[in-house]
Amino acid sequence: MVEITADMEAIIRQAILSFVATVNEDGTPNLSPKASLTVTNGVLYFADIASPRTILNLGRNPAIEINVVDIFQRRGYRFKGRALVLPPGDGEYSMIADWVRATNGLEYPVDHVVKIETTSITPLLSPAHVFAHPPQSQDEIRSAYFQKYGVKPIGA
Repeated sequence: MVEITADMEAIIRQAILSFVATVNEDGTPNLSPKASLTVTNGVLYFADIASPRTILNLGRNPAIEINVVDIFQRRGYRFKGRALVLPPGDGEYSMIADWVRATNGLEYPVDHVVKIETTSITPLLSPAHVFAHPPQSQDEIRSAYFQKYGVKPIGA
């Protein structure tokens, strides 16, 4: 399993929303948004709150890719690996389900928890990091995208 760094964990927390790709039975891609992606003890997990197609696909083919991008920093990570669907009653399931309910409320159903055995991680960088001349600092990029989205950082 590939190591998940502190920066990767920070991006996951800050971005909140991630996108999980699985393979449908006919070979076409299935892309599903997730706001429950988390890292615990160096392992990626997400909760199946309303993802029956994702769980069905993983039962047939455990290949998975997860993309997480902080829209303000214009950077993130692509996590590839194999998924294991954990049922209710499993200890890791309980740990993640408890976190989801503590974060979102007891009314959130957690049908399964998906544990990812990460086999590769690559950075995702927007052209703002690669092509801007002169090069911009991370703070300059963040400020520019706060302005583009019409938002202000908390505490500003």
